[in-house]
Formats: sequence, C-alpha cells, structure tokens
Amino acid sequence: MKIANIELPDFPLLLAPMEDVTDPPFRAVCKENGADLLYTEFISSGGLIRDAIKCKRKLDIFDNERPVGIQIFGGDEESLSLASRIVDATNPDLLDINFGCPVKGIVAQGAGSGVLKDIDLMVRLTAACVKATSLPVTVKTRLGWDENSRNIEEVAERLQDVGIAALSIHGRTRMQMYKGEADWSLIAQVKNNPRIHIPIFGNGDINTPQKALAYKNRYGVDGIMIGRAAIGYPWIFREVAHYIKTGEMLAPPTLEERVAVCKYHLQKSVAWKGPKAGIYDMRKHYFQYLKGLPNIKAFRSRLVLSTDPMEIESVLDEVQSAYAGFEIPHSPIELVNYHENCPM
Repeated sequence: MKIANIELPDFPLLLAPMEDVTDPPFRAVCKENGADLLYTEFISSGGLIRDAIKCKRKLDIFDNERPVGIQIFGGDEESLSLASRIVDATNPDLLDINFGCPVKGIVAQGAGSGVLKDIDLMVRLTAACVKATSLPVTVKTRLGWDENSRNIEEVAERLQDVGIAALSIHGRTRMQMYKGEADWSLIAQVKNNPRIHIPIFGNGDINTPQKALAYKNRYGVDGIMIGRAAIGYPWIFREVAHYIKTGEMLAPPTLEERVAVCKYHLQKSVAWKGPKAGIYDMRKHYFQYLKGLPNIKAFRSRLVLSTDPMEIESVLDEVQSAYAGFEIPHSPIELVNYHENCPM
C-alpha cells in the first residue's frame, strides 16, 4: 500500500509518536524489530519558530529509519504553517499533525486533542499545513472530545477534502484519556465510509499478536499503529507481523536478546543525548526489557540508580548470568499510562 508516494507493506505496522519516548534511539530498536513506519516525538510549532533547542533536536532523523514522519502540534494557523515549512526543509518522508494528545498542558494551549472541540479550526489548521509543505500530510487524532461528540467520520471526510494522505485514529475520546477499552467500531465506520479513499490506521490497546490479527479482520483497517506496547518491547512489531502472516506465534526474545537490545538502546541513547541525559532517558525502559524475570527488583534498582554506562552494562551482564537458561513466557504487554509523567 502507499501513503502518497511512500511504499509500505500490504498491512503496515506503525510506531505511534510518543512524547519523551520515540526519539532516534528508540526508533532504531523498533525499526530493527519490524516497525514499517516511524514517527518522531511531537514537536511544538511555536517552539520550532522560536528555535527552541529541544524542539529543533527532535527534528533529527536518519536514513536507516526511513520511512519516517515528523509530528507537529499547535493551535494557530500561522505557526503551524511556518513550522511545516521548517519541517519540510529537514526532508522527512511525511509531516504528521497531532490532534490526539490528551495531556492537560497541550489541551490548555488549544492544541492536540483540544482542537477536537472546534472541527472548523481543525480543518483550517490542517489546510494550512497542506498548503505550506510539499510533503504528504497525515493526521493522528481521537474519536472526538467526549461521548457526546464522537464525530470522527465528519472529521475524516473534511480532512481528506483538504488534502491529507492518511489518518490514524485512536479509539478513545479525549475525555477518556486512556481509561476503559479503545472502541474500534467507529474506526471501522470511517474505513467503510464510501467517501473515504485514504489509508485509515487503527490505534489503541494492541498488546498481543492475537489481538492485532483479530482487530485487522474485525475492523478492516489498512494498518495498525502501536505505541505503549512497544516501550521496552520492540519485538511486538516482528511478532505481530509474523502472526498475521502465518497464524503462528514467534518464540519470545531470549534473555540474551533482551540484554543485547537493551545495551544497544543504551548505547544509542548515550551517543545521541550524551551520558547524563542518555542514561536518565533509559530508566523508563528497563521495567519492560526485564519484565517476567523473578526477583528482578534489586537489579532494576541498580540500573535505575547508576550514572555510568559501563556500570549499567555490567549490571545487565550480571542479569544475563544470574538468569541463564531462564525462559520468559509470552504474556499480554502491560500498557503503561506514560502520559501521567509526560513532561508536557
């Protein structure tokens, strides 16, 4: 299938953009484990225009992670238009607009899922981005603001009319945050709408290969976007792809593979952010990398408290030695509500 001129597999698996998570080191491990399309952390349009250092750093993309999209957010047509031109100059494969982030600080700015309260504004913002860039423009959003305004079909039609190339839909409203179960039935309605001809990707609660295949068959989406399940478990992409293709479960990653990928992630993080920030950023990933190992708390505490990359790798070697031969069974991935600690 294609998003504009971007070639993708017949049923692509997308890495969802996640603030403070989908940086280049994390994207690298997901790409190597089967993610077909990657997205950056979301970037403030205002920050880009002000040349904020943190925002500009998020524009870093690398050829080995293509195709990759840069995601921006904002609630002002002019700033989103200018930010789109800045993104265009960095040459990603596509530009994505965030109309889905439910975090209070973003919503208070009239951005992210806050825009869901004003669909006319959402359309104007999207049109401004489409006009400002030569890149394919995609959108990630939610079903609506609340249960009384689940207007995603209208949104999909109107955004398609102003030129977006694909739409990713999280199956909750903004007011739900991450509570309850994602409702994919409205995503299916969008996909089955005869007016819709762009790819429609479903997002929300995919944490096993079995659920991915069941949702593919039940809701008929063009692909699946996976977010929280990939944190500390990038193998979810290859496992889902294999299960959809064969109906068989891949063996879970061995302990040796978990340790090796964790080390690789650490090395990438330190190389990109520097020792202090790179080590700090890795702390949120250790829980999932080592999940399923009994009595692992003492080792995990040492990993989190250490400030030396060599020491961390040494602790990981100890883990591998201490649990040699231990097989971690498959189990549904715990979907952590990482937005509770979102720096935005």
